[in-house]
Amino acid sequence: MTTFRTPFSRDYWRTACAELKSTRMLVLTALLVAVRVALKSVAIPVGESLYITVGFFINAVGSMVYGPVLGFLSGTVCDLLGCLLFPKGAYFFPFTVIEALGSFFYALFFYRAQLSPMRIFTAKLTVNVVLNIILTPLALSWMYSKSILVYLIPRIAKNLLIFPLEAVLLTMFIGVMLPVLRRLNLPIAEQPDLKLTKRHLVLLLVLFLLAVAAVIAYYQFFYVAK
Repeated sequence: MTTFRTPFSRDYWRTACAELKSTRMLVLTALLVAVRVALKSVAIPVGESLYITVGFFINAVGSMVYGPVLGFLSGTVCDLLGCLLFPKGAYFFPFTVIEALGSFFYALFFYRAQLSPMRIFTAKLTVNVVLNIILTPLALSWMYSKSILVYLIPRIAKNLLIFPLEAVLLTMFIGVMLPVLRRLNLPIAEQPDLKLTKRHLVLLLVLFLLAVAAVIAYYQFFYVAK
């Protein structure tokens, strides 16, 4: 199976687009969309329009198998079905785009790639920062005509502080799923053992402490100082 070091090649996108012609990939995508939609009902509310969910595990593994093109489409369908079956407020199209981009970003890091804990950490951090901290507050601010700061602070706290735990759990989940995917004869690159070393754990601890410091500084500057 062809693997790619980066997604910045014509062959990478040709391969990803070819997944649209695979009946097996389309069926797998539909099954994983159904699982993701079901998991949307398993959400812990922690603030206004703010939830802790577990669907990103399925999202990441699915995007690793079927790539960014089907990933973007699966994210779109997943959000539309989730809004119909488990509504958490009014439908807003930018949220559909954000959901689709989540699958797209995971695929850019995982599809036809040699994985490592650092690659998984980077993918999860990218999703947390770009989608959850930047784009989602912007969409909420636009939707409700409120200051972006109303939505920004809780998302910085939630997404940065919980990131180390999410990164560890995602690495472990992918490590468990890789043998299963191989037994199903899915196009997964041969992967090394995704073992977390002390260096990885120290890095996550440092990132957690930096996140705590950033949240405290942000709170002090925008609230206490005023």
